This record gives sequence, structure tokens and C-alpha cells, in this order.
Amino acid sequence: MTIRNVPSEVAHALDAERLRRGLSLNRTVLALVAEALGISGKPRSNGLRGLSGDWTEEEYRQFEAATASFNEIDDELWK
Repeated sequence: MTIRNVPSEVAHALDAERLRRGLSLNRTVLALVAEALGISGKPRSNGLRGLSGDWTEEEYRQFEAATASFNEIDDELWK
């Protein structure tokens, strides 16, 4: 497979990614294509996970316990 007319910014980005991954250019391109198509075995991501953080199961249980009262309705307030 040959890809023609690759813009220089794409070529530079691919080279930087190749260096970051420590792979050949060919392996890097194949990995990126597989990831983009959702067939790499890795879960697809919108890239926001690093910004939003991640909870352990224990942290989730603690949060649910701490906010459980938010689901309770005070009937006196709704008369």
C-alpha cells in the first residue's frame, strides 16, 4: 500500500509518534489505523480520560454512599 501526498505536518506528526512509541514508521501507522478503526483490542477513547480522571471501585462506592441521601425526597418540602 502506498499513501501519496502526505502533508508535511502529518509526516512530522507520524515521525514524532514513531519516536514516542519506539516503533518503525510502518508499525506506527498500522497501530494508529487499527486504533482509529476500533480493531486494536484497546478500548476507543475520545481523549478526555486524562482530563476527567478515573475512580477506583472503592472511590466509586464511597461517592455513592456519600451522595445516597440526594435521592431521598423530603415530603414536608413538597406539600
